[in-house]
Amino acid sequence: MPFDIDSARSIFPSTLSADVVPATIARFRQLSAEDQLALIWFAYLEMGKSITIAAPGAASMQFAEATMNQIRQMSFGEQSQVMCDLTNRADTPICRTYGAWSANIKLGFWYQLGEWMEQGIVAPIPEGYQLSANASAVLQAIKGLDSGQQITVLRNTVVDMGFDPSKLDSVNRVSEPVVVPKEISERTKVAIAGIDNPTVLNYMDNLNANDFDALIALFTPDGALQPPFQRPIVGKDAVLRFFREDCQNLKLIPERGISEPADDGYTQIKVTGKVQTPWFGAGVGMNMAWRFLLNPEGKIFFVAIDLLASPKELLNLAR
Repeated sequence: MPFDIDSARSIFPSTLSADVVPATIARFRQLSAEDQLALIWFAYLEMGKSITIAAPGAASMQFAEATMNQIRQMSFGEQSQVMCDLTNRADTPICRTYGAWSANIKLGFWYQLGEWMEQGIVAPIPEGYQLSANASAVLQAIKGLDSGQQITVLRNTVVDMGFDPSKLDSVNRVSEPVVVPKEISERTKVAIAGIDNPTVLNYMDNLNANDFDALIALFTPDGALQPPFQRPIVGKDAVLRFFREDCQNLKLIPERGISEPADDGYTQIKVTGKVQTPWFGAGVGMNMAWRFLLNPEGKIFFVAIDLLASPKELLNLAR
């Protein structure tokens, strides 16, 4: 076999991903818990001026309802301690519960906390609070990113909070119900300039339709998917879980691509375009690249999803 997962990751090496995103997240994690919380709040207010954040759906928030009600009944001091515990990834019952939630539930949790802060139900940032110099620098760095990169930074900061579930012997993962795939009559097919490969086109169409069973059928049994700034997820079961937990109601808007033969009958394909998320809607499009490696039977052995460094990278289809 000419490829393994590690060698597959190197296809189209000239692709420039937005390394500023993990670098900014790393700087954020070095801040104190108090500064992390304040920065999230300030960023929430700042982004609200230019980006409309969608309210979480009831299906997502039903799993957080008991925890949210528990926090709502606490004193301001207790609420502040819970939020500090989450940023410190402490081993507490609430942090363990939070750690088992899917990304969408975690995002909904912080959205609701932000709404309650504005309403005076949850402890606000103390009046006159000043960010430290380091936190101010991180906030300025976030402001300097494009909108797709901003939401990626803020999403990942809250997703990584709570107790690390990998430290537990077993975890009951909690995610919202999988949405029903769109009816065939409601689906629209993508068109990608330069690409007519049916596997790649079906990947985009099935993901846009939330048809995850048809989507995972495009992969080899040992196939892998590499989300932005993460290690590859290997095996159809793990990839399917990722699709169901992290990819519901996405809108992929591929624009152009290039296809090249690779060793031993494999094919490598790069596609660039945009992705819109249900949390931020049509107002924010993340500039993305998909790097596919297909086996001789046309199945997906590997696909990497890259958040691009800049809009001009949408035109970068060079090997």
